[in-house]
Amino acid sequence: MEFAEHNKQEYYFKNAKWMGAPERTASTFSVLKGVFHLEKVEQATLRVLGLGFFKCYLNGHCVNPDTFLPLSSDYEASCDPVGEALAGHRIYVPEFEVTGWLQPGENVIEIAYGGGWYTFYRRLYGLPKAIYCLTVGDRDFVSDEGCLVAQGKVCGYDFTKREEQDLSTAPVWEPAVVTEPLETEYCTTDCPADALMEELPVKKVGNSVYDCGQNTSGYPVLEVAAKAGEKVTVYFSEELLPDGTIDRTHAHGQEFSVISDGKNATVQPEFTWFGFRCFEVVGDATPKCVKVIHADVPASSTFDCDNETLNWIYKTFLHTMRCNMHTGHPSDCPHLERRGYTGDGQLTTHAVLSTLDARAFYEKWLQDIADGQDTLSGHIQYTAPYIRSGGGPGGWGCAIVEVPYQLYRHYGDPAILAKYYGNMRRYIDYLEAHSEFGLVTSDKPGEWCLGDWCGPNILYPEKDITSHNQQVILPAPMVNTYFMVKSLRQMAEIARILGKNEDIAGYEEKIAQRKAAIQAAYFNTFDGNFIMNVQGANAYAVDLGLGSEKTYENLVRYYQKVGCFDTGIFATDILTRVLLEWGDSELAVELLTHNGEQGFAHWQQNGATTFHEYWDSNRSRSHSHPMFGAPVAYLFEYLLGIRQAEGAAGYISLIIEPQIVSKIGRMSGSITTPNGVVAVSYEKDATGIHFEIQIPKGTEAVLRYGGKEMKLAEGKNHL
Repeated sequence: MEFAEHNKQEYYFKNAKWMGAPERTASTFSVLKGVFHLEKVEQATLRVLGLGFFKCYLNGHCVNPDTFLPLSSDYEASCDPVGEALAGHRIYVPEFEVTGWLQPGENVIEIAYGGGWYTFYRRLYGLPKAIYCLTVGDRDFVSDEGCLVAQGKVCGYDFTKREEQDLSTAPVWEPAVVTEPLETEYCTTDCPADALMEELPVKKVGNSVYDCGQNTSGYPVLEVAAKAGEKVTVYFSEELLPDGTIDRTHAHGQEFSVISDGKNATVQPEFTWFGFRCFEVVGDATPKCVKVIHADVPASSTFDCDNETLNWIYKTFLHTMRCNMHTGHPSDCPHLERRGYTGDGQLTTHAVLSTLDARAFYEKWLQDIADGQDTLSGHIQYTAPYIRSGGGPGGWGCAIVEVPYQLYRHYGDPAILAKYYGNMRRYIDYLEAHSEFGLVTSDKPGEWCLGDWCGPNILYPEKDITSHNQQVILPAPMVNTYFMVKSLRQMAEIARILGKNEDIAGYEEKIAQRKAAIQAAYFNTFDGNFIMNVQGANAYAVDLGLGSEKTYENLVRYYQKVGCFDTGIFATDILTRVLLEWGDSELAVELLTHNGEQGFAHWQQNGATTFHEYWDSNRSRSHSHPMFGAPVAYLFEYLLGIRQAEGAAGYISLIIEPQIVSKIGRMSGSITTPNGVVAVSYEKDATGIHFEIQIPKGTEAVLRYGGKEMKLAEGKNHL
């Protein structure tokens, strides 16, 4: 594999070598040590990697506390899926300014490394290894045969479940050995890494049981006072039982333990995080606090209204999403799997980019998606970076179109579209090859072929819908073909933006063929419904312009009657948007604020601080899944009315068209655009509705309300 000079190991690490323990003494976790002397301290930078994660210390000071570096990636080709060749393999190199930790005379660098994604599940790339290059002034100190290595303090480990540390044994140093270099592309870390975001106090709620007040991702900090050789163990859970003990059914096997050295010590996990709200401490130790750890991605939005459920949805989505942003990819949950599912990820991209400063984070993840594309067939993996998982050919694979499209729409840079246009075309070819009679009917042989996901069993309670293969009624070919049509529409628009007009007619022809196939296969001309109008089937159709005049009318009547979502992750998003696009904001808000089991208010009223995996919390393995939060984007786009003009991108041309509903008396919110903050607020009183709208410099905007249109000025507008 050939790479540009600046993407090679030598560019970042000069003549440094990957070092590790001799194979006869190698363990999952090791520590690499180098000693060097300085006559004087000069400006110093450090580039360092340890696989899977690392903690680097200079003279005892940790360079990267509370982070999980390097960012997740596919490392090299040794773990490609069977029968496929992934398009790219890379590793991300962090750089630190470390002058303040150096001293004249002897200096010691130690790198503790191992575990993480490098050894997770079926991604066994080889023994742990580390490399560093420390540049001080005009001198380089690098990892080589002069380094020593010892077994690390982590003696038991499962990335998603447990970490055990043994503090009772001293390291035994021996010469390190040169290990095989990675065949990969080396890249600069320009994506927000994990960091300490907050320290939560803990409250004792039972016998050695503690509650930090919210479901979160991170870990507790313990003061260990146990005798030498005694073990302290922490057991985690997302829920407490009524008697004050932790709920083992929502523990997910997570635990952290320490074998004491008899000295009072402050300890915390070093190579994994946990998803939890409460925990039990068994042994002589006291928790000091809980550290909240996730990617350093700040909010770029505000939202508030006089409906507490809508406020809760906004706030809880941000918290759930950030608990699922680790090591450079958005995950499905922060504990059980932690994988960058392309389904969950593409579904929430619009909402994330509307509310969080996540451009760099998603640009990195988009590269992961492209790296995972099979160069032979065009197949897009269900997770990025690739780990064998389940998914489908529409709602998952079409991330290769949706994510760059949303990045362009939010930030206005067509370069992101040009970079991945070829990947998009190859995936459309893949969907064509997996179609029959105009419908997408299959995916990679031997893998799942899902349509929608995590739908509730509201209509057929006599059926046991608990297994992962029986969660929705909607036919997968309908859902997957819907996503193909949606992607083709976006690609026709992208082709116009990029000046590839010769491609447009082909896309439009495919769109017409696929729409006709959906109509022929699933439309009932007698009653105007698709698939009995359940689980958002009519919303899928209406969004594509299918059906008859009865189709949307039936959709509205049905949801007015049931009053709640009966939808999976994709249809919940589509249904909400379709209702708002057609002006039925009263019904959309009723669904969003429904307080029965299929509703956000049900979670809210039961004390949830993160979204659950299923509407029915009893079915949820995880209580921290962000995917149902996709409609948060529409709080801004429709209820506040901050919408881009047709064909616009980067929020340079806006139509402010709030949808006022009877149960909301006031609403305010803001988003941060490339030109600055756009803010809209309104309040009802006896004299009417009062608007305050802020438009940044360089942005054109009009207000549409009450059948009238008014041009807005830059700055604050009071109306």
